[in-house]
Amino acid sequence: MQRTLFEKIWQRHLVTELDDGAALIYIDRVFLHERTGSIALKSLQADGRAVVSPEHVFCTMDHIVDTVIGRDDNTKVPSGKDFILATRQACVDANIKLFDVNDPQQGIVHVVSPELGIVQPGATLVCPDSHTCSQGALGALAWGIGSSEAEHALATKTLRVSKPRTMKVNFNGELGFGVSAKDMILHLIGAYGAAGGAGYVIEFSGSAVTDLDIEGRLTLCNMAVEFSAFTGLVAPDAKAIEYLQGREYSPKGELWEQAVNSWQTLFSDEQAEFDTIIDIDCADISPTITWGNSPQHACGVDSVVPEIDNNATENQVKAMSRAFEYMDLQPGTSLKGLPIGAAFIGSCTNSRLSDLRLAAKVLKGRKVAAGINAICVPGSSTVKRAAEAEGLDKIFMDAGFQWRESGCSMCFFAGGESFGYRQRVVTSTNRNFESRQGPETRSHLASPATVAASAIAGCIADVREYL
Repeated sequence: MQRTLFEKIWQRHLVTELDDGAALIYIDRVFLHERTGSIALKSLQADGRAVVSPEHVFCTMDHIVDTVIGRDDNTKVPSGKDFILATRQACVDANIKLFDVNDPQQGIVHVVSPELGIVQPGATLVCPDSHTCSQGALGALAWGIGSSEAEHALATKTLRVSKPRTMKVNFNGELGFGVSAKDMILHLIGAYGAAGGAGYVIEFSGSAVTDLDIEGRLTLCNMAVEFSAFTGLVAPDAKAIEYLQGREYSPKGELWEQAVNSWQTLFSDEQAEFDTIIDIDCADISPTITWGNSPQHACGVDSVVPEIDNNATENQVKAMSRAFEYMDLQPGTSLKGLPIGAAFIGSCTNSRLSDLRLAAKVLKGRKVAAGINAICVPGSSTVKRAAEAEGLDKIFMDAGFQWRESGCSMCFFAGGESFGYRQRVVTSTNRNFESRQGPETRSHLASPATVAASAIAGCIADVREYL
């Protein structure tokens, strides 16, 4: 029987088929964060239930922690400190590993988990965060859940899941100059719509995906949820095995050899059938940026704001019209050269060391334009230390960027900080929803390199002119 990568992982974790057509799936790892972790753990405790396998549960402080240098438990979020204190105590009570505010391994959950080897090929991993799909980049079945589902997983190591369909997205050919994984996923969502992956688990494949390093694959899988997919996957290869070797939670000794032998079986068989296949020619991808209030409003940075399609439905017309109004743009407006007020590099999408290196390459020897509020937030304390060891922090600060502690920060408003009212921001984050980064803030999603170039120019810029 020819099976897809997803089918192989699913069958390995299938506990039982349920009468309603769903299945009970075994869960290998649970990751929590302070915004939801304390809720799930305290609720579990109140019900008199214990965490069944605390050695497989991890928690980090990332969502509402302050990212200013010299931070402590205080946050800009009302009652934020209470969440932090409650999470800390709940982790002690449940005997689970916590990456605390100033722990040297603290960081954004989807950055910490791969860099410590917590997520591994063929494993199932869940977290009360929609961008858990990022971790499929290492060949794991990873997806976001709610707090009540987290309780169930903590207490039973299982979850009820309706089996998704399968989709294969092939990125064929080589990426062009200045084009990155962020541009790939924005191009896909722009071409097929934000609902294009609804109901599917997506396997990303093709020569361009194979050529990506693991951090690029993490970016690619991160935004599978913005395509409405259940999750994203990349088959583990030699790069994935090399990436995981020697990491703190990776198998050691004989277990490592056993693990590698198992991981090498995790690929889609040659004749495996997918429900849907999409082929993308990478020659069609240029540095990409969003213009509207959804990730699907994406186009090349050298393009113009599109017209409303004559065949658009009534709802599509309303959505496009609202996007024009909210972003204060009109069809035909050139994106390149559009003045901005702020630039942000960070988030679980684009805050890893390779992201910061690329942005620093653009920034080196240059200055942020006058009046631009430019901020860089490394994805983990480990990333921050590594960047500082290479002198990247100095490049960012010399250029005029703020250099912060790790955390989710202004990826979204929950950190207590925001950009200005109706301020136009170029951002390396994953969502450009209305008021996501501040009161009616107008967010344009882009790669870290495009963010850096735009900060220098003081307007949306084509990074190819800065590399």
